[in-house]
Amino acid sequence: MKVSFAMKPLLARLVIVLALAVPTAAAAQRADPVYIEDRLNQLQQSITMLTGQIEQLQYRNQQLQQQMQKMQTDYEFRIDQLEKGRSGGTPPRPNAPSTPVPGPTAAATPDAGGGGGEQAYHDAFKKLQDGDYAGAERGFKTFLQSNPKHALAGNAQYWLGETYYARRDYQNAMTAFAEGYKVYKSSPKGPDNLLKLGVTLATLGRKPDACAVFSKFTQDYPRATDLQKRRVEQERQKNACG
Repeated sequence: MKVSFAMKPLLARLVIVLALAVPTAAAAQRADPVYIEDRLNQLQQSITMLTGQIEQLQYRNQQLQQQMQKMQTDYEFRIDQLEKGRSGGTPPRPNAPSTPVPGPTAAATPDAGGGGGEQAYHDAFKKLQDGDYAGAERGFKTFLQSNPKHALAGNAQYWLGETYYARRDYQNAMTAFAEGYKVYKSSPKGPDNLLKLGVTLATLGRKPDACAVFSKFTQDYPRATDLQKRRVEQERQKNACG
């Protein structure tokens, strides 16, 4: 419940960021085109970061739900054992070496089923939020090297690309996003990796390649979110893709 409650201010901030984009677009006829482009990029980056925070909260909420389900199962098992002991006449002694029962401590392990290293991911993301892009880069690389199959690995690969993109290191950003699409294609951040790969290619002046990526997006991710689909269409129009 705390996690769900914490998501509300983030969603409110996302709405405010989107609202700020409206007057910026309305002033496009009067302002410097270079300023407009830079301002829109800043707004897009802000939206991206807020989306990342929401994804983290959703992941933690999912982990908490799984822990609660395990604890509920453990509780029901213990009750069942007590009922059987009563009906059988002699309940098992507390210290007797009987059938092992999973305890709540095991159920509450933060990295259960995730391959470990979850805190390292959150630490790296915090550095990204703070603008420490070099530190975030090192953190995400370390996390991926130690946890290549973690549930958050696809996310880490995407945010690694963002650490480069934020520093205008587009060559490394392109490599990171391409790797994210190749290795973690089916992860929740697979569509974002492919989308940002196309954006980075366009920034590098490789518009034909970018257009090919945007066309591939629709084929590979027909169930992408409406926001992702709109962003792809905007990029297609911006780069005059056929």
